[in-house]
Amino acid sequence: MAIEVDILEDYIYDLSPELLITLLKDHTTSKEEEPQHNIFWATSDYEHLGEGYGYHSPILPHLITGSNGHVIMPRILKSRDTQSARSRDMAEVFTPSWICNAQNNLIDEAWFGRKDVFNTEYINEQGQHLWETTTDPIIFPDGKSWKDYVRDTRLEITCGEAPYIVSRYDTTTGEAIPLNQRIGLLDRKLRVVSENTTTTGEWLEWAQVAYKSTYGYEWQGDNLLIAREAMLISFIEYYEAKFGKHPMLKSINYIAYIISWNVWQMDGLKGVVPDSCTDKVEIEQDLFAGTIEKVTPCEGCTKDDIHRHNGLYCLIRDWGSKEHKKIRFIDLIR
Repeated sequence: MAIEVDILEDYIYDLSPELLITLLKDHTTSKEEEPQHNIFWATSDYEHLGEGYGYHSPILPHLITGSNGHVIMPRILKSRDTQSARSRDMAEVFTPSWICNAQNNLIDEAWFGRKDVFNTEYINEQGQHLWETTTDPIIFPDGKSWKDYVRDTRLEITCGEAPYIVSRYDTTTGEAIPLNQRIGLLDRKLRVVSENTTTTGEWLEWAQVAYKSTYGYEWQGDNLLIAREAMLISFIEYYEAKFGKHPMLKSINYIAYIISWNVWQMDGLKGVVPDSCTDKVEIEQDLFAGTIEKVTPCEGCTKDDIHRHNGLYCLIRDWGSKEHKKIRFIDLIR
């Protein structure tokens, strides 16, 4: 499978229309008795395209497929003006892969108790920061197993296109990264799964564990979809590299379902769906003036208290619980 930096929504739709629908779902706002609610644009970058592309509009399949198939694209392919505006307005800054690698290496150094577990960093004669991947299977420290590593929880905050989770390409240059050179948190877990399993059933079981233990959140809907797509395509790529064939559609669909829960749309400073906090307006009767409008702003916004917002607090799944119960992300914050 060739590495395509810009994953076209048409490709995912052709695999299965249901697959794209799953990747667009917002589980916090969706209710079982109602039609599905999707993630929304949460950016004004697309408003010039007309109806359906407004800031608060949901991202719908027909808006990003067919003749609209190139509407959503990675940051590196966007115009310079758009990149600058998003950096200015949303503090959107993408990190070079070598920095992602260095920081992920620090996490693994702490977990393994030694350096250079997955790769060794170096600077070449041209001053480029690079890394050399270790080729031998990963050896685990006493008291820890490969299964412990795969199930260990990882989270990328304000994940953008999720370069810390999966590194299919360098988000600052657009350069594709070969499978055996990838450095993301999930990339490392999938490498470990591939090194320690032999059958498709066992590989799928532990790949699912890897996805269930990897989380991320993002404000802007286009970035969020790109991150979800990159994680999904990475699953297909690792499976194909291991077994030389395409995974079954039901396996791809289940991974998409996990991703749709684990990588979600959120205002990271408030723990709620972006822009969901509101002023409470009450109309009170006054003996002399008739009626008075009383406006009460969100207490969490006023007091900068993450636990007191009146917006919609985001839900995730606790995959470790017996019934995979839904929990509020905010309740994990002490």
